[in-house]
Amino acid sequence: MNRHLLSINDLTYEDAVLILDTAAELAKISDAPVKKLPTLRGRTVVNLFFEDSTRTRISFEAAAKRLSADVINFSAKGSSLSKGESLKDTALTLQAMGADAVIIRHGASGAPARLADQQWMTGSVINAGDGTHEHPTQALLDAFTIRKHLRPGQKDLSGLKVAIVGDVLHSRVARSNVLLLHKLGAIVTLVAPPTLLPVGVESWPVEIAFGLDLVVAKSDVVMMLRIQRERMADLFFPSEREYSRQFGLNGDRLKMMQPTALVMHPGPMNRGLEISADSADSLQSVIVEQVANGVSVRMAVLYLLLGGSPLSAENSKVLSDKVVI
Repeated sequence: MNRHLLSINDLTYEDAVLILDTAAELAKISDAPVKKLPTLRGRTVVNLFFEDSTRTRISFEAAAKRLSADVINFSAKGSSLSKGESLKDTALTLQAMGADAVIIRHGASGAPARLADQQWMTGSVINAGDGTHEHPTQALLDAFTIRKHLRPGQKDLSGLKVAIVGDVLHSRVARSNVLLLHKLGAIVTLVAPPTLLPVGVESWPVEIAFGLDLVVAKSDVVMMLRIQRERMADLFFPSEREYSRQFGLNGDRLKMMQPTALVMHPGPMNRGLEISADSADSLQSVIVEQVANGVSVRMAVLYLLLGGSPLSAENSKVLSDKVVI
């Protein structure tokens, strides 16, 4: 694997499978009475968040702590960044403090890549979401969740039909998922009004549909995306009611889905807009499971970037016997 994780394009097929396999082993350890390993003891991981976050920041913090790393939570609000300090000077400060990895979320697309490319730091840089560009660990945890629910006899995601529905234009989650799911062999369909599809989407390795009813019945996974009002300066659809009627996952569409199909959402959800309460809370929903799986996947990313060797079932047992209290 590369030293940084900035994009799904940084991963080969083998890298992606290695992360998912490692996450599966670490998930077993997470179910143990003591959820801690000494793997990253003495390492320092910094959460550098320029945008608000609940799931991602806490998930990375929990992952690092379960691997015994020291964690520093660095928020733009209340720091020197609010006084006008540059990204470069912030990075140099973190480098001076001995940060081994920086997990960065930034409103500007490409900020994590700039942090890595300029070599302001010697540690690893992990992209926790940059603008409307990418969110690679979210895609990895989504793939991990799907893989856990494969039908008997199905070994991987090859041929699996995944519908990604909603605000694709502003979604870094959608971009990373398209890249990763395609890399893993899934067939991806984007479902959205034309105004919420990015320019050049025709070149993406996806199919495109302009109505949810056309694809919901034949999809193995229906992944709903949040309507990102905070990124919308213009009117992208007539009204929320109209959007929900055309593209929202409701009880009627839930009944059209295959019994084994999964309902997913990266969160946070706008209940009643892109997804109804009964759909979000249905037996087919794995939305809460996605959050839990995020810790295991981010443990795997940190383990492989900072810890070294791949984790097999045999040596995961050795590690679990060396838990730290």
